Amino acid sequence: MIRNIVFDFGGVLVDWNPEYLFKDVFRDRSELDYFLENICTPGWNEQQDAGRPLADAVRILQQRHPQYRDEIHLYYDQWTTMLRGTIEPNVALLKPLQANYRLFGLTNWSAETFPIAYDLYPLFKEFEGIVISGEEKLKKPDERIYLRLLERYGLAAGECLFIDDSVNNVQAAISLGFKVVHVQRETCLKRELQRLGIEGLD
Repeated sequence: MIRNIVFDFGGVLVDWNPEYLFKDVFRDRSELDYFLENICTPGWNEQQDAGRPLADAVRILQQRHPQYRDEIHLYYDQWTTMLRGTIEPNVALLKPLQANYRLFGLTNWSAETFPIAYDLYPLFKEFEGIVISGEEKLKKPDERIYLRLLERYGLAAGECLFIDDSVNNVQAAISLGFKVVHVQRETCLKRELQRLGIEGLD
């Protein structure tokens, strides 16, 4: 029986994408793609999600790619530009779900940037607890961060529904006994929750 619903944030409740910032920095689409695929890569950003200080990350990358020194600086200096807002159909589900379930967050997010988003979006206050990778210095899909969530809040994996847009993160949750919803571009989260028998969404 599902008693707890655990949400990822980026791509599920919050629309975040570096392109929202850098499309106005690079006039040429090919250079934009090159920069995000080879300079400020997802893998580089994930190291900050795992706890590396932003200042260290920027300095190291600027030393490695001095021709992009200014653009690398912008990545975190104007980080909020990467936030386009909330994914409203999914955010609208939070209050109805609270009537029957405990809500938690499990997010890969820098410990330095998450407080900024927390202040921007009231939705984060709907959660009973949030585990942030940058604070734990562990990130999904490492099973230890899922176990930390369970231990911290006294949860049983078999009573938790985990919602994430990363297939690797979802697979890790399945291996630990969570029920899951993999959010993709075409996913109607409300419909998926109803299919699983989640109450209060009629």
